[in-house]
Amino acid sequence: MLNSVDNRLTAEDRKKQLVKIGLMMLRDRPIHELSIDAIAGQAGISRSLLFHYFPSKRDYYVAVISAAGRRLLRVTKPDEDLPPDEALREMLVQFVAFISRRRTAYISFVRGAAGGDDYAVEVYDDTRIGLSRRVLTFLGTPEVADNRSSVEYLRIHAWLSYTEDLAIEWSGLPEDARPLTADELIDHALEALQSLRKL
Repeated sequence: MLNSVDNRLTAEDRKKQLVKIGLMMLRDRPIHELSIDAIAGQAGISRSLLFHYFPSKRDYYVAVISAAGRRLLRVTKPDEDLPPDEALREMLVQFVAFISRRRTAYISFVRGAAGGDDYAVEVYDDTRIGLSRRVLTFLGTPEVADNRSSVEYLRIHAWLSYTEDLAIEWSGLPEDARPLTADELIDHALEALQSLRKL
């Protein structure tokens, strides 16, 4: 519950706080299972006051899932001083780690998009475009990112889907049953990328 100082949050700070609570809850449950009552209770406000900041449950879900997409792009952004090949590997290290840590929430993110929820589809697409653009930059072809109908862009997009699914399935296995270590998984993904680009 909030203290008296928290009750004097500005409207913008309150919205950020509510989204942060949603992100924390998203770690172990899908977006559509987030309880508005529980979120309001944790923030120390009423359900009706939450809807003062977010007109509808959908608006709140959009804010939370958009924040999740931005977080993914932020945590997978490597050090700008790294050489391109090291930067690509570091991005993959963080991508796999992100999926492993937040597997339930990430699956909800992917399935929400696959299920056709408009807000989830848009956020997922924007996030995937951001990741694709980053990979293409590391590969020395950033201009391709502006041409989503190019073969190279489609390859990178497909490769990200493959790597994503690989990480989801791998992270769902008990650690002692995983056929690859995290480093080996990343090596495999990079080898798959090189093979795909030669087709």
